[in-house]
Amino acid sequence: MGPDGRTSALRALALAAWLAATATCAAADRPDASAGTTVDCDAPAAARSAVARDRAPRVILVQGSLPFVTMDSLAAFLVAMGYPEERLRDPRDGGFTTSGYVDSVKLAGIVAWYVERDGMPPILIGHSRGGMVVMRTLHELAGAFGDEIPVWDPVRDEPLPRTTIVDPRTGMSRPVAGLVVRHAVAIATGKLPRLLLGQWSMLRRVREVPDTVQDFTGFAIEGDLIADGVLGREPYVALGHARVRNVTLPGSTGHVDAVALAPLAADAAARAWIDDYRPDRGEMVPSALAQVPNVLEGAELWYGVRRAWCEESRARGRRGPT
Repeated sequence: MGPDGRTSALRALALAAWLAATATCAAADRPDASAGTTVDCDAPAAARSAVARDRAPRVILVQGSLPFVTMDSLAAFLVAMGYPEERLRDPRDGGFTTSGYVDSVKLAGIVAWYVERDGMPPILIGHSRGGMVVMRTLHELAGAFGDEIPVWDPVRDEPLPRTTIVDPRTGMSRPVAGLVVRHAVAIATGKLPRLLLGQWSMLRRVREVPDTVQDFTGFAIEGDLIADGVLGREPYVALGHARVRNVTLPGSTGHVDAVALAPLAADAAARAWIDDYRPDRGEMVPSALAQVPNVLEGAELWYGVRRAWCEESRARGRRGPT
């Protein structure tokens, strides 16, 4: 095994050991959300007290095109911050990472399966090519490529012979097309690879956010030649009513290392700042944390995921279990 192979192996072992150590302290049950209480899910303290483990949406993490750049470190970060580990693991193989080559029709069908089974859609997070897959899935749900989307069972990894689900809220049948995801994220996803790979149908759509997501966060890296190249960086824009946040990360953030977030939760000072972060306060990264890699990304990512978790807990608390 060469130096690169040994480095990868050591990183994998370190990640496994660190995740095992942190998962135990993150496993304590959260208090249940109150059906009669108004909760400000933007407020860190309120969100922390409102989230319920049994109401955590499934999180689907879609990696980029390089198979050795997985989403395991990002998953470890979320687990260490308190997200239920079982809601991050694939129900079929137990892994944290979904291939960046997953078909967007399949992923849209998986979204439908979770809506029908759990009563809530999953959170979608993609890195690089995986971010493009997330965007394409949102456009699939919006009917951009056709109205017939089969439900896909992720446990058996096979499509079901129907393009409708029973809506848990109404008990009525409805099509997969038109379903809305509560939260989605694209990290370091640009137009240049779409151009070079001939992905013409996504060249424009990769920056357009349809109404099939309520809250969307797009992360771009300053001077990211892999994602943007000479085309320049363009912001994500809402086609309708989706709430869209554009977050620019410093150029020191590597395109590949943008998903290496696990060490953040092990840093007590970084973890405390991340856990109390609220973007509408206009907070800057403290000078003491300025050299900590990916700290702004971690704060924004955790804010969005916890906010979606809090809102889902609050919504299901009002309507009761499905």
